[in-house]
Amino acid sequence: MPQVLMPKATAVWLVENTTLTFDQISAFTGLHPLEIQAIADGEVAGGMTGLDPTTNGQLTKEEIKRAEGDPNARLKLSPRDVPEPIARSKGPRYTPVAKRQDRPDAIAWLLKVHPELQDSQIAKLVGSTKSTVQSVRDRTHWNMQNVRPRDPVTLGLCTLKDLNDAVDKARRRAAREDAARKKAAVAAGEPIAETEPPAEAVDPSEADQPDLDAPAENEGDEEHDEHRH
Repeated sequence: MPQVLMPKATAVWLVENTTLTFDQISAFTGLHPLEIQAIADGEVAGGMTGLDPTTNGQLTKEEIKRAEGDPNARLKLSPRDVPEPIARSKGPRYTPVAKRQDRPDAIAWLLKVHPELQDSQIAKLVGSTKSTVQSVRDRTHWNMQNVRPRDPVTLGLCTLKDLNDAVDKARRRAAREDAARKKAAVAAGEPIAETEPPAEAVDPSEADQPDLDAPAENEGDEEHDEHRH
């Protein structure tokens, strides 16, 4: 449905220059009647210059006079010759041709690092399809032998903000589902298994370091051999 250009400025002009009711102006501009009343009282849009809808072809003076004579009438937008912009349907994110070969690598990385993400979320992040995500997950992708996990942010397939938003959304969904399962288990009288705390992460740089305070394995044997000699 066609919409009024700059509705608030148009409402300011109609309030100041016509005898239309607040409901008529509200129906035409899409603003709430209380907001129209606030404009008339000077509480909203103070200092804003009104936009005359008759100068940009949205209304005719005859149409305004018709509505002023009938409080129940509704203003009708004048037909415009300019075609309405076509709304783009929501679909996969566009990916440049040069980067499309990197998408399986990005999918593999997301499946490995963020398993909480749904296939549809991964497909949207990297501009792919759920079937491609599933083929990488099942390792049935035609080029699977050359796929190696790589961060989609560094590959330029998505932004860090988009990735963080998707992960946050997935974690909130998982938390809701877990709460619903626990609620259903309580209602059914089933015991709820406590979730074990995650294992403490080990710093890779310290993983292979020997314990300097621990005694050497053969220290006792060496002392025993010295006493024998």
